[in-house]
Amino acid sequence: MNRRNFVKNSTIAGIAIGNTFDTLGQTTRSSEIPFNLKFAPHIGMFKYHAGDDPLAQLDFMAEQGFTAFEDNEMRNRPIDLQQKMADRMAKHSMEMGVLVAHKIYWKEPNLTSGEQHFRDEFLNDIKGSVEVAKRVNAKWMTVVPGHVDLSKDVGYQTANVVETLKQASAILERHGITMVLEPLNFRDHAGQFLQKIAQAYQICKAVDSPSCKILFDIYHQQIQEGNIIPNIDLAWDEIAYFQVGDNPGRKEPTTGEINYSNIFKHIKEKGFDGIIGMEHGNSQQGKEGEIKVIEAYKKVNPI
Repeated sequence: MNRRNFVKNSTIAGIAIGNTFDTLGQTTRSSEIPFNLKFAPHIGMFKYHAGDDPLAQLDFMAEQGFTAFEDNEMRNRPIDLQQKMADRMAKHSMEMGVLVAHKIYWKEPNLTSGEQHFRDEFLNDIKGSVEVAKRVNAKWMTVVPGHVDLSKDVGYQTANVVETLKQASAILERHGITMVLEPLNFRDHAGQFLQKIAQAYQICKAVDSPSCKILFDIYHQQIQEGNIIPNIDLAWDEIAYFQVGDNPGRKEPTTGEINYSNIFKHIKEKGFDGIIGMEHGNSQQGKEGEIKVIEAYKKVNPI
């Protein structure tokens, strides 16, 4: 089935999300999907409709009204593919969201340790990711400080992390790129140093740079500490990026307990105009599952 006409031929009623195309084959987004926030899918989310080609997947995302895209694996993709993806996003006027900036240590301390070779490795990764970000027009990159160092008091660990991030910020500021620190929940990522929004807020204030801000992943924080909207308000001046996933399950909104309609309404009313990464799986496989994802975002889309 031609993916541009899948909705028209779908047996699932009520999903009028098709697009029209001009005589040159350029996408004209459907006015029937007025997404009022920059929701950003990722590669693989719509593979049943678009196939495995990342460029075709970007086409499909744009056709369904998505105006942003994120890709954790961008820095690991071949340079020629990075450029092709950047060109395709430009064609569709899509913004590039986060890419992961560095090697993440899941089981051993790196930035918390203060050891110079870990710091050097991280800063070299940041320098390399700057080139990727410039190539794909990305303004944000994800940073995870890594595992706790059980041999050191948390104060020393924090100081080690802050010093490294200050040095990274000095690199990023020259290019107008922001690293966003992502606190991770204790259940899925046991032993990670950065877990709470207040902790990320404290670190960002200490680094004191426009290139060091918070990635507020609502899925992680629902598990870690809850109190989502008040914590958004308290950390607002340091939040640059959001990611979502419902809990339990880490699937699309409306599949779990998180009231995304209220959260999205709140951040829109506060004037957030950044990207919201759809960092979750699909609750149902196949084309019907992909349609369900699109419908979920239409449902929680703030008016």
